[in-house]
Amino acid sequence: MTQYSDYFGPEGLLVRGTVLVVPGRGETRATYARFGRRLAADAYRVRVIDAPDLDTEDLPALAARITTAAEDTTAEDGVAGPLVLVGADSGAAAVAALLGQEAGTRPDAVVLAGLPGRAPTVTAGTWDEELDVRTSCPAHRGLLTQDTEVRRGSLDDAVPEAVLTAAYDSAAAVPVLLLVGDSDPLADHEALAHTAKSLARARLSVVHGAHHDVLNDLQHRSVAAEVVTFLETLRNELRPLITVRSSAW
Repeated sequence: MTQYSDYFGPEGLLVRGTVLVVPGRGETRATYARFGRRLAADAYRVRVIDAPDLDTEDLPALAARITTAAEDTTAEDGVAGPLVLVGADSGAAAVAALLGQEAGTRPDAVVLAGLPGRAPTVTAGTWDEELDVRTSCPAHRGLLTQDTEVRRGSLDDAVPEAVLTAAYDSAAAVPVLLLVGDSDPLADHEALAHTAKSLARARLSVVHGAHHDVLNDLQHRSVAAEVVTFLETLRNELRPLITVRSSAW
């Protein structure tokens, strides 16, 4: 059984970068199949690794696993850059915490989706209640329900305080895209805004109506487009390639 899920771009196109996805609490690699396919369609090499168990896997071990996963994508001319880490939930906390350490491969940028707050105000409760916290997308709710490897009730597992502290206090020098749903009950929106302002090169994108699984909620197409837009700005010193002016409001 392979330890990764891989998604490749259309044949014949130049690979525009490598994206490694780190899932969160209770999630499996299959949780990000739709996201992986969508980014791959834009000619990005996408690899999803297994979610870290932060109670048993320390950050150096996760860093080593990420390094191995990146090296295993190597073509004859090396890993296709830029190399971007995408973390969700506890995976986002771990990726952010790793930015302050010297261990492992240094990414060119990171995407932190659904970074949990230090003191969530709700618990998962029943499975239906956990799904309501996670997403309102019928397709994603069905996928989570049908995936027997998804660990139900996992959102009640506390993310280690040391990891969250390192994540929110990170002084990352690389570009960071923070993604959060405005209906995410596990997010600390004030802390996220403070963190975004404190980072040298950060972009905070708030997704209207989205819940905790911001990469997999009803707005998943727009969110994937936001991620691709961020990836494309890495080639242009983080400046958007398109300026939008609208008379719609």
